[in-house]
Amino acid sequence: MFMSLWGTIINALAIVAASLLGLVLPKMPETMHRTVIQAIGIFTCVLGAGMALKGEEPLYLVVSLAAGTLIGEAVGVERGFERAGAWLERKVGAAGSGKVGEGFVTATLIFCIGAMAILGPIESATGQGHSLLYTKSIMDGMVALILASTLGIGVIFSAPAVFVYQGAIALAAFWFAGRFSPGALALTVREISAVGGVMIVGVGLNLLEIKKIRVANMLPALVVMALLMALLR
Repeated sequence: MFMSLWGTIINALAIVAASLLGLVLPKMPETMHRTVIQAIGIFTCVLGAGMALKGEEPLYLVVSLAAGTLIGEAVGVERGFERAGAWLERKVGAAGSGKVGEGFVTATLIFCIGAMAILGPIESATGQGHSLLYTKSIMDGMVALILASTLGIGVIFSAPAVFVYQGAIALAAFWFAGRFSPGALALTVREISAVGGVMIVGVGLNLLEIKKIRVANMLPALVVMALLMALLR
């Protein structure tokens, strides 16, 4: 079971290491900072759109997003993220900076919502190696370095969130692997990734400051899609 978590451990450590490196790099000028964040935002939108278009169950996608967002709004998932960010701000943030919470929430959503964050732990848990999570570790590290150099220390606190999220997926996949066919598992992952792709577009729009979207409140849609695929396929 430990080896099921190995790739996730490496991923979390890569985020920590890259964030620390980003903190010691010279601070970017404000104009450069804004342009870099915009570049990440555009890339995030393109990445999310590509993932969303790979789904083949548009009705399930709409139902999952609608139902999941209603659940998220009712439960207040976004408020939970904001409270966690505010708590981190009080503990480690400079007075009035507001950057710790922003860094934590932005990095957590980017690193946790995506195909590789789902496929990687499943690959590790089903004995297929850790290549996806090793690749994700490099990608996340690059993004963490840039985000930490612009948004500050809050980015490093996304590492525990990544470990918990991907670790839970890995343990669940380890348990389910012997109970579902590889084909059914692949179809489910594809549609869950499509839901995640829509959310990633929302993260990109937030980074671009085009529209404030409460992406965290959409997170239950991932669970709704998994349930739909399990019950209706």
